[in-house]
Amino acid sequence: MDWQELTDLTHGQPFVVERVRLAGSGVVVEGRFEPPQLAQLSVDDQVFVAAFVRSHGSIKEMERIFGVSYPTIKSRLNRIAEHLDFVDTDPAPTGADVVDRLRRGEISVQEALAELERSR
Repeated sequence: MDWQELTDLTHGQPFVVERVRLAGSGVVVEGRFEPPQLAQLSVDDQVFVAAFVRSHGSIKEMERIFGVSYPTIKSRLNRIAEHLDFVDTDPAPTGADVVDRLRRGEISVQEALAELERSR
């Protein structure tokens, strides 16, 4: 069974994988595994995301591929994005990070205090 069949079977309802077999070795792992976020999208949305990546994020190319307008592409991207958790690419520094930078002389005491206050 592939992801598309599984997605069709679940009709978009959340599901949990409880058994995994490694194809090469036949080893079976049982537990409670959440499928990746992209696998939880509908098949149509998975195709849309794959096309977006293949087009290097070009909305103009997406308009051409799907034959729809810019606002339609943006609306769909926004709808899909609502279903995905994002990793914070600029997390607040930890207290240890700030102290290390202060120790190395990269920031002043005042800058360190300001960063620590902002990260509260």
